[in-house]
Amino acid sequence: MASVEVNLKAPDFVINDYKGNEFKLSDFLSKKNVLIVFNRGFI
Repeated sequence: MASVEVNLKAPDFVINDYKGNEFKLSDFLSKKNVLIVFNRGFI
């Protein structure tokens, strides 16, 4: 499992939403807060 140290920028990654739309963490650089939830129940 990858880990991120406190006070460091998170590594950029790509994830798909439940509709298959692709999102990159770097797309949200101008936002103050980003919440990411990984729900394994939508399989």
